[in-house]
Amino acid sequence: MNGLPLLPTTVVGSHAKPAWWHRCKDLVDGGEWGQADLAELLDDAVDIAILDQQRAGVDIITDGESRRLDGYVDGYYEVIEGIRAVPPARKGGPWGYDQQTRYEATDQIAAPSGLGIVGEFEYLAAHTTQPTKVTCAGPLTFGSRIRPAEVYGSTVEIATEFAHVINEELKGLVAAGATFIQIDEPARGNVTGQEMARLFNLATEGVDAKLAYHICFGNRFGQARFKRRYSEYFPGALDARADQFVLEFAGREMAEIELWKDWNDGRELGAGVIDVKSFYPETPEDVAGRIRTTLQYSDAGSVYINPDCGFGWGPRYNAVAKLNAMVAGTKLVRDELNG
Repeated sequence: MNGLPLLPTTVVGSHAKPAWWHRCKDLVDGGEWGQADLAELLDDAVDIAILDQQRAGVDIITDGESRRLDGYVDGYYEVIEGIRAVPPARKGGPWGYDQQTRYEATDQIAAPSGLGIVGEFEYLAAHTTQPTKVTCAGPLTFGSRIRPAEVYGSTVEIATEFAHVINEELKGLVAAGATFIQIDEPARGNVTGQEMARLFNLATEGVDAKLAYHICFGNRFGQARFKRRYSEYFPGALDARADQFVLEFAGREMAEIELWKDWNDGRELGAGVIDVKSFYPETPEDVAGRIRTTLQYSDAGSVYINPDCGFGWGPRYNAVAKLNAMVAGTKLVRDELNG
C-alpha cells in the first residue's frame, strides 16, 4: 500500500449501522420486505459506512461489515453445510453469550458456494478509490460455536476444517484484487497462542496479500468474552505468519502495551487507541496520548492506528465522533513527529 502517511489510520472492521438498518431488517425478517428490498438496504448501508469513514479522513477503509446481518458470523452459518442449529437453553433475561445459537456437526463442514466475502469486497472496491481492508472471522471463531458431535474429535479439529474453508475464500479475495486481508479471532476457546498461530497459518497458506491478525476479547453488545490479557497467548501467537497484529489496548487503559517492546520482532502493530466498549467520546488529545504511549514501545514506522475492535454494537453518531477523534489525534502526533 504505497502513499500512506506515517501512522496510517484504519478501522478493525465493522461500522455502526444506521437506526433504520435495524428497523428495515425487522421488516425483512417479518416478511413485509423482499429480497430486492434487502439488497437495496445493504447497498445503502455499505455506502454510508464508506462515506462516514471517508468524511472522517480514515486512510484505509472497510465496507463496515454492513452486510453481515447478525453483526458478525451467524449469517455465514447459513451457507455452511454439515451443521444444524441448536437453540440456546436460556432465551430470557439480559443478553449474554450463552444466548447465541449453537450448532452441531452433522457431516463434513464445507461451504461449496463460498462465504460471500468476495462479493462484499467487490462492491467496496467498486465504490471507493481509497485503500481498503477486508475482514474474515478466523477458524476458532467459526468453530467455537459448533459441537463436534460424532463427526469431529474436538473444537480444534472443527477449526482446522474451517481453516481450509477460509483459505479458499481468501484466495478468491486475492483473485478479486484484495491486497490487505485481516483474520479476526475474538472467540478462541481454551487454546494456546501456538495453536492460534498454526490455525492462522493454515487459513492463510498461499494467500498473496498483506495479512493482519486481529486478536481481541469479544465485543458483542460491548461484552468481553475472555480474560483480557494478551500474555495468555503471546509470545506464542507470534508464530503466525501475519504482517500485522491488531490488538486491543484503549479499553484496558493501555494495559500490556509495554509488553510489545519484548514481543516486537519488527512486524507492524495495529494499536487500538479507541475504546469501542465505552460510550465516552474520546477527544483528539486522548487519542494522541494513547499513541504517544504506544510509540514508547514501537517505532512509528511500523504502527497503524485503529479502534480496539469494531463499531458494530454502538450507535452511529458515537462511532462517527470516535472516528473523527481518532483521525484528529493521529494528526497531532504526526505533526509532532514531522516537526
